[in-house]
Amino acid sequence: MDTTPMHRSGYPGSYTDSDMLSNSLVFGDYCIAESLWLLKHYYQVLAFTFAIEEINRNPSLLPNISLGFHIYNAYHNDERVLESSLMWLSGQGQTIPNYSCERQRKSVVVIGGATSELTFSMGTLLELYKFPQISYGLFDPLISDPLQFPSVYQMAPSDTSLPLGMVRLMVHFKWTWVGLIVSDDSRGEKFLRDLQEEMARNDVCVAFIEKISTSYSLNAELYQSFVFRIFPSAANVLVIYGDTNSLLSLMFTKNPYVLVRRVWITTSHWDIAKKPGYIYFDNFHGALIFSDQTSKIPEFKDFLKTVNPARHPEDVFLKNFWNSAFGCAYKHGKEGEGICSLNASLDTIQLSYLDISMSDQSYTVYTAVYAVAWALHEMFLVRSEMESNVDRDNRIVSPQKSYTVSTAVYAVAWTLHEIFLVRSEMEPNIDGENRIVPPPPPFRKLHYFLKNIQFNTSAGKLVVLDKKRKSMANYDILNYVTFTNDTEVLIKVGEFTPQAPRGQDFTIQEKAITWPRWNKKEIDSNFVRMTVSKAFGYFPVQPPQSRCNQACGPGFQKKAREGRSVCCFNCDPCPERHISNQTDADQCVKCPEDQYPNYERNQCLPKMVTFLDYEEPLGMALASIAACLSLLTVLVLWVFVRHKNTPIVRANNRDLSYILLISLFFCFLCTLLFIGRPTAAHCLLRQTTFGVMFTVAVSTILAKTIIVVLAFRATRPGSRSRKWMGSRAPISVVLFCTLIQGMLCGVWLLLSPPFPEADMHSDREHIILGCNEGSLIAFYFVLSYMGVLALASFTVAFFVRNLPDTFNEAKFITFSMLVFCSVWITFLPTYQSTKGKMMAAVEIFSILSSSTGLLTCIFIPKCYVILLQPHRNTKKTLKNNVTS
Repeated sequence: MDTTPMHRSGYPGSYTDSDMLSNSLVFGDYCIAESLWLLKHYYQVLAFTFAIEEINRNPSLLPNISLGFHIYNAYHNDERVLESSLMWLSGQGQTIPNYSCERQRKSVVVIGGATSELTFSMGTLLELYKFPQISYGLFDPLISDPLQFPSVYQMAPSDTSLPLGMVRLMVHFKWTWVGLIVSDDSRGEKFLRDLQEEMARNDVCVAFIEKISTSYSLNAELYQSFVFRIFPSAANVLVIYGDTNSLLSLMFTKNPYVLVRRVWITTSHWDIAKKPGYIYFDNFHGALIFSDQTSKIPEFKDFLKTVNPARHPEDVFLKNFWNSAFGCAYKHGKEGEGICSLNASLDTIQLSYLDISMSDQSYTVYTAVYAVAWALHEMFLVRSEMESNVDRDNRIVSPQKSYTVSTAVYAVAWTLHEIFLVRSEMEPNIDGENRIVPPPPPFRKLHYFLKNIQFNTSAGKLVVLDKKRKSMANYDILNYVTFTNDTEVLIKVGEFTPQAPRGQDFTIQEKAITWPRWNKKEIDSNFVRMTVSKAFGYFPVQPPQSRCNQACGPGFQKKAREGRSVCCFNCDPCPERHISNQTDADQCVKCPEDQYPNYERNQCLPKMVTFLDYEEPLGMALASIAACLSLLTVLVLWVFVRHKNTPIVRANNRDLSYILLISLFFCFLCTLLFIGRPTAAHCLLRQTTFGVMFTVAVSTILAKTIIVVLAFRATRPGSRSRKWMGSRAPISVVLFCTLIQGMLCGVWLLLSPPFPEADMHSDREHIILGCNEGSLIAFYFVLSYMGVLALASFTVAFFVRNLPDTFNEAKFITFSMLVFCSVWITFLPTYQSTKGKMMAAVEIFSILSSSTGLLTCIFIPKCYVILLQPHRNTKKTLKNNVTS
């Protein structure tokens, strides 16, 4: 193969052709500042040139063949793009369709299409001639249509996972109220639809949607109105998706004081470069950029050192770029004038658009050149191999080198037909009338190799152009930081690898992120001060919040607002016994039974176990009172036993008095069963013991009352009441009444016995240990039975209260029964309204009060006579009282 030296920008090269995009040469009325800013895209030209030179130096890739190129400028409108394409097809002269003025054309592929619009415009024309076109812009599913664009290949990996990655970023920082800004085209619509679906799945809401027209005809006023539509929104995070054709950033540079203080989430294909000379312009400072992961090309830095306008005087793009990079004033004049810092080196520039490590767009261009080179290499390798396998009689012999079956079959098919025309096929593809004809068959076959090319880059990354085998993109998350000295930098702060397992696919370094800032000392305009105070946030260190309303803190739960988005809600306190220990809880969580919420309702605290204990003051006091009253009862019993033969003791049946005192002693002691940790034995015994002992006491009083009545009736002549005056009759009354109560208690214990239980609900902060009575009906039957006996005793004693004092104690019994009934009538409502351990305390108090009333009213007057007035405790005194 013949070799041809490499040329630049409009000078014909030997084998490949490419277009590079730069807006700066289109509009001559722009000042130099705008041109400087837009020349950022020349960085991709440098990557393209570096790849060409690297391939030409590689003896293993396309040996004996040198690659050359043309650089054509493309613009953001269809007419100018078609004009550049026709210029490439027709030559540098007049553009005439189907005619070419370059008879030495050897171009076989076009690398171009930074945007889908450019790819559509060029692809429609180039498809007529079956020229291969490799697009290095954002991946677009429409371009992958094999029917509409069979000759277009996309280098960029599929970005279908980009919405997922952006939403993962939102979820990580808890941004739930986000504005969306997309380019107004088919790819923007698809991205918007996918992003909204992913946001809905993760409970992230859309604050607003704005679409940017890709037409440059929109004026600055429309963009300013767009900016001010963002101001009222509470969304501090904006997602913007577009490419170099979305010129919103250009309009911002024209109006540096129109500031949008937000966190921007975007891709590296959208321009957010700083405008030189404006120290206040940092609208996109702190932006988070999703950039395709690229491999490092360490030789690229050395290549930048060799780039100089003096070395390539024919490259007009480089001259303008050089002046822009080094901040030189552009001077019109002869060739070579206006170039400054000729001894400088591009690797020293500290601007983001000229980073010494390739950007992802430049790396895509670099990889595209290698894809073309490898496809050409394979095509010529197969052809030379098939030539060596045909003998002089045109018979095919076995190849010496093995290839894939599909490649071999395809190669045999066209090689047998044209093997002897190889040289002629390399001639110019221009007919006698200078009309362009479709590329000869060998170059058409380049499509086959481009579709099936598969190679690894120098960094080991697999490259595949087949539309059906496109890999999914992995992303670096970059933080865009600007400085007041016109410098800017991209800092890697995270990664998103969609193929990785869940939990390992997304990483972010929060401490490495620089958030949007606002330095009030730098503000000179009162308008800006007023606008910033109302519309912009200041996020110096902490990540900003982006929500429809303030977050619901711990102790609150979200309540949706009627007719509003799910991200707009009210914060309601957690209900009783519920907590929320996280921000924006959908529902409060109920505390376990053995725990209770604290005052803030953001934490469950363990409940303390409590019961009426001997160690607490109330339990100690009640136990002490019960013990003292028991001792007092024993003392009274001792007095009665010691003076058992005295008239006052014998007057009212001393046996019943002994029984009554003993039953009162056990009534006082049974209260101790209500104090202490409840056990099964305590629960079984305390109510039944209390019921039986009180029944004995009340039935004894009833028997004493009956004896008083019988005693006075027996004094009448001929009365039959004398036979009931013995000791057996009263004892029978006591036993009979007690037996009935015992039967009731037995049935209670058999059918539904009391048992220990832990009361979780009566007290908010405590677990109350007590006894469940088992059957409330049985419990109230026992109480009702005692009440009937007490009422009967009170009634009988009331009617005989006026009999002589010496022979009866009816007045004392009447008063004691009045106290007894008053206590227990008061007990019932009090017991029902009391919860927890106080129920036991109320019952203990009722037992002690009623028992003390019986002891005091019946026995204390007699003890007073026995101990302090013994002269009244004689038969003579009793007879004198009877006579009187």
